Amino acid sequence: MSGCTDSPAVQRKPPWLRVRVPSPVVLHRMKENLGRLHTICEEARCPNLGECWSRGTATFLILNDICTRSCGFCAVKSGKPMPIDPLEPARVAESVRRLGVRFAVVTSVNRDDLPDGGAGAFAETIRKIREVNPGCGVEVLIPDFRGDWDALRIVLEARPDVLDHNTETVPRLYRKARPSAKYERSLELLRQVKLFNRAQTSKSGIMVGLGETKEEVLTVMADLRRVECDVLTIGQYLQPTKENLPVVRFVPPEEFDELRIAGDEMGFKRVVSGPLVRSSYHAEDHLQAAGIRT
Repeated sequence: MSGCTDSPAVQRKPPWLRVRVPSPVVLHRMKENLGRLHTICEEARCPNLGECWSRGTATFLILNDICTRSCGFCAVKSGKPMPIDPLEPARVAESVRRLGVRFAVVTSVNRDDLPDGGAGAFAETIRKIREVNPGCGVEVLIPDFRGDWDALRIVLEARPDVLDHNTETVPRLYRKARPSAKYERSLELLRQVKLFNRAQTSKSGIMVGLGETKEEVLTVMADLRRVECDVLTIGQYLQPTKENLPVVRFVPPEEFDELRIAGDEMGFKRVVSGPLVRSSYHAEDHLQAAGIRT
């Protein structure tokens, strides 16, 4: 991995990043089942949308679709969010039922305008999904709640099967990639998860290709193990719009394999590492492969 941060933007995608384009029929069916709900698949322009939607799965985006932060890597709109919809948790639960999803993944925009950062909405969504869909597993990908561990506790008390919070990149690149976040705060959030409940499965994710070095990535991985993070995803950063940070380097598949092996040796229960890997990509399958019950 190159440590050069001033390399020219990479324009042409290599062959290993070719993705499936969803058919109009698939798009229409999913739109009908989702109703007025948002998905991170669409808002963040995920390259796996075609594959996941063809399988009838999606990652729900709650708390509306406008984020109070503006991260350099993210395509989600930023600005002043709309008020929370109190019926949204029930609508997510009903959409899970219509889709026949056995393992639901829920994330959100950052809502720094809310006293609890949206923690209450996460908790209610977890409860509603289980109420309407008995036996359905739930993974939540949460923001950092600005370091409010009481807000984190609200989510954990709803007992998600997996608590995911992404570190996203290496500390050196936070200023341009995550200007409103703090690397140490993200690590502390994951540490707090285990302090609350040692049996709670924790998860985090990293992007590569933004100009980090391999040594920096390995340091982040070691830091995550120190806070007892169980599951790690590593994927290639892809520039979603021309306004976002450019790709500095396309990391070849063999380097993702090297990172997976290094993570296994560090003691993660599961490391999912590959060019098209994203936080929720085949989430249930990877948990089962790791022997983690949901």
